[in-house]
Amino acid sequence: MQARRQTTRCAASIQFAKYQGLGNDFILVDNRHQEEPVITPEQAIKLCDRNFGIGGDGVIFALPATDGTDYAMRIFNSDGSEPEMCGNGIRCLARFVADVDGSQPKQYKVHTLAGLIQPNLLADGQVCVDMGEPILKAADVPTTLQPTQGESVVQQGLEVDGRTWLMTCVSMGNPHAITFGLADGTPIKVDELDLPRIGPMFEHNPVFPARTNTEFVEVLSPSHVRMHVWERGAGRTLACGTGACATVVAGVLEGKTERSCQVDLPGGPLHIEWREADNRIYMTGPAELVFSGSVSV
Repeated sequence: MQARRQTTRCAASIQFAKYQGLGNDFILVDNRHQEEPVITPEQAIKLCDRNFGIGGDGVIFALPATDGTDYAMRIFNSDGSEPEMCGNGIRCLARFVADVDGSQPKQYKVHTLAGLIQPNLLADGQVCVDMGEPILKAADVPTTLQPTQGESVVQQGLEVDGRTWLMTCVSMGNPHAITFGLADGTPIKVDELDLPRIGPMFEHNPVFPARTNTEFVEVLSPSHVRMHVWERGAGRTLACGTGACATVVAGVLEGKTERSCQVDLPGGPLHIEWREADNRIYMTGPAELVFSGSVSV
């Protein structure tokens, strides 16, 4: 009797490094040798699992340069979806590429699905990112909420969980809905929020056709706020860079914050400046290596 031949499939080994920016953690892959990511969205879900994988809020790829940039960026969220950009993620990516290449502190030009983003590695280890100009036109955020200031949605009511929340909508290349409080005048107290319960009600609300990131903001002073975030595709995270930028834009539009503001997130603070001179937003914060290794996929 002839023995049955068994065939085995060899798993591919991928080199990675895990970085975090204020606890928002990512699996980084140097993918500059080819245009398509070496990991699929389905594999990214498994790798991001904190019990059975590496653990992370997403997988970020450094891709070949395009359109005169230094390199390109793509990201798969922990649920396998692909966002346009990630503020904490791009700080981690810039640090990762500099570490891989052995580069001195410098500014990079990075192509993203949200356009050109320019992170600048500073001598003190922080990363300052030119995040570009905010998008305020409701149709481009996108949201179907009725505009209240020209074409912008500022302090528009939205009923969620039996309460009317005042929402301001901003895109940083990805959609954000920011609330400082309820229509009855009750301000946000971030420590009192049941974020896992109400977060998905905002993310999947029909008024946000591309879903949305949602920021809940408690004002401490015009130059200092606390913010908790429910991220589209990732859920509750310790930090969100684009969300911090959108928060300050919303704060200025609502007359609650100054253009230069510290945003305290569960993972730590980010400094955000919305410069009046050029309408661009600059985000400064840390990005640190956690560990590196290889994984079979």
